[in-house]
Amino acid sequence: MVISPKRKSAKNNFCQPGFYRFRQVGNKYLLTNDVGDFVFLGKKDFGDFKKGKIKVESKLGRQLDEMDFLKHDIPCPRMVERYQEKNIHFKTSGPSLHIVVVTLRCNHRCVYCQTSSHCDDKKKDMDKKTARKVVDFIFSVPNKDIAIEFQGGEPLLNWPVVKEIIDYARKKNEKVKKNLELRLVSNFSVMTEEIAKHLFEKNVSICTSLDGPPLVHNKNRVFGEKSYERVSFWLKKLVSEYKKVTKKNPSYIFQPAAVLTVSRHSLKYPREIVDEYLRWGIDGMAIRPTNSFGIAKDDWEKVGYKPEEFFSFYKKAVDYIIKKNLEGTRFKEMMASVAARKILRQDFESFLDSRSPCGAVIGQLSYLYDGSIYSCDEGRMAGEDTFKIGSVYKDDYKKIISSSKAKTLCLASCLENNVCDFCVYKPYCGVCPVYNYVNYGNIFAPAPLSDRCKINKLIFDYIFTLLQNPQKRKVLELWADKKEWNLAVAKKRS
Repeated sequence: MVISPKRKSAKNNFCQPGFYRFRQVGNKYLLTNDVGDFVFLGKKDFGDFKKGKIKVESKLGRQLDEMDFLKHDIPCPRMVERYQEKNIHFKTSGPSLHIVVVTLRCNHRCVYCQTSSHCDDKKKDMDKKTARKVVDFIFSVPNKDIAIEFQGGEPLLNWPVVKEIIDYARKKNEKVKKNLELRLVSNFSVMTEEIAKHLFEKNVSICTSLDGPPLVHNKNRVFGEKSYERVSFWLKKLVSEYKKVTKKNPSYIFQPAAVLTVSRHSLKYPREIVDEYLRWGIDGMAIRPTNSFGIAKDDWEKVGYKPEEFFSFYKKAVDYIIKKNLEGTRFKEMMASVAARKILRQDFESFLDSRSPCGAVIGQLSYLYDGSIYSCDEGRMAGEDTFKIGSVYKDDYKKIISSSKAKTLCLASCLENNVCDFCVYKPYCGVCPVYNYVNYGNIFAPAPLSDRCKINKLIFDYIFTLLQNPQKRKVLELWADKKEWNLAVAKKRS
């Protein structure tokens, strides 16, 4: 039996404000609480709310009570249950994302490379023995949901081992019955018909990097003039093959995808870059800032920018994408979609970089070519062994998850441990200890010092501004609802 919470007594039955955070966004005051509820109040209503002058039985009073913004004599069971759902489940289920670095070799020289993968040494390739050890370790993790993602370097330069992992994992899962997802992230430079066929047969998600039209892409992703040529050639073929496969098998869900990394050179071309994505017939794009890791850190003056410069680009691009949606095009920006899912659908588990604690160890693990295990992919990109937490040859999952490094990273990325606890966007955000370490030499660096924090705040301000516009809110609501979005996309294609 659920006991209705007893409301805090007050003179004349007025509301007494409970815990909340606030920030002025546009002409409204945005209030959030620890379970991710939010409400916009005008200046007068906000002033009355703070002073306890809103009547409990008024329309606004009832709304604030339903959204757990009021004080009660005893904890509200509903809010306790929702807090547990938001903050406990993903912390105890074990990592779901497993990034396997099958090689450090790469044939591109991207200006913003985070991994410094410029070697041609085949000794930096994973062998099949290590590959199987990695898969065995991954399947020892208790989480029923497992995603194995191939990264590099360029993973297809070591295709025999990628294929070995795909086939071994699929066969192993016939007995274990986990919810297994396989993903490949490739520059497509060495893609072949044979490889593409195997990826589709084994239901492998395929993603590439596409930085826009040739004048942008080839500037960022240095491979002569062949980079854009190869990406566009294979993207066209793979999207075409995807359409054929889905006609035979409607349950096939892994549409070829692409992601954008924004360099200084990209900033002048927001519409041109969006138009480049639209012409390929895929459903969306992720607009990602350059991280100051690896080569990008060394050349930051050439490839980097201020948070305000990135946000100006981001806003222009997303404004344009929303305009296209209002005209009937079904295409979304993935980062805004993730934010909308958190804000509107209470989906706090997706996108490991914006959780508290972050995805390091408890959400993802990264496996280097030699079997070394790192806290996350950013951890192995840091260029040293600070974030190395074990080896598939020496350690089991229990030892990894209970290690002092794992505990320290969780502690460092809990927003309650720093000034983030005062931020109105705390329910939807997260910090990255690796980013803090690389840029400030301290995994506990205060988040407001970082460009990452500034970008997040600018984007959340923008998202909550959009939510105050009824038409644009409908677009975000569609992006946030996976089922409705898939139906809308399918309807548009038919």
